[in-house]
Amino acid sequence: MAQFSSIEWTETTWNPVTGCSKVSPGCKHCYAERMARRLKAMGNPRYRNGFQVTLHHELVELPLKWSKPRTIFVNSMSDMFHEAVPLDFIQAVFDTMNRAPQHNFQVLTKRSGRLREINGELNWTDNIWMGVSVELEDYEFRIDDLRATGAAIKFLSLEPLLGSLNGISLSNIDWVIVGGESGPGSRPMEKAWAREIRDNCKVQGIPFFFKQWGGFNKKKNGRMLDDKLHDDFPLTISSDRAVAPSSAL
Repeated sequence: MAQFSSIEWTETTWNPVTGCSKVSPGCKHCYAERMARRLKAMGNPRYRNGFQVTLHHELVELPLKWSKPRTIFVNSMSDMFHEAVPLDFIQAVFDTMNRAPQHNFQVLTKRSGRLREINGELNWTDNIWMGVSVELEDYEFRIDDLRATGAAIKFLSLEPLLGSLNGISLSNIDWVIVGGESGPGSRPMEKAWAREIRDNCKVQGIPFFFKQWGGFNKKKNGRMLDDKLHDDFPLTISSDRAVAPSSAL
């Protein structure tokens, strides 16, 4: 179902789809895959298929029952644009988001090609924030695919950041999240990589959110970048958590 989330940049998760498959290096140590296997072992019926893509039709309209506004991460345990998710199911999820203007919905994908392909068949209301994950410069093309969509708020999740993205273009991008990989086998993120993006956001006037350094003990490593928290959100009318870009560097 849905639950309040410990993910720093959202409030609630909603998973009408669970399960996924790996498409790029950022997927190597997928937290959702680890969690799905754990939930299956615990006997959770929604994870009876483990990390295989599974549609939960009974959850598609769940946010319509929530009257209090929330910031909702859609499919934290999957990728809505996975090739195994039918177009009509994606459209049904979008229909729910369209009919729940009190909420902000955050959708994130690594499958930007399919996102771009079906963009014209989706109804982009202003409460849908669309993002792509980019972990290395080889995947910067995902940003161009995102820019081609009709989403009112476009954001980047540069997590797990596995290399330098210095000089990345942020034109027509409304928000940037940066984070290191966490959990078993996590690969380190260099300070210079995070600083480059922070400084680029500053120059281009883009809200910057630093999520974490990561590592096996992510709580110990914290989320301070040069002794500062960076918790900027897109400036939107409907989000009471939104703030203007930070000037602190």
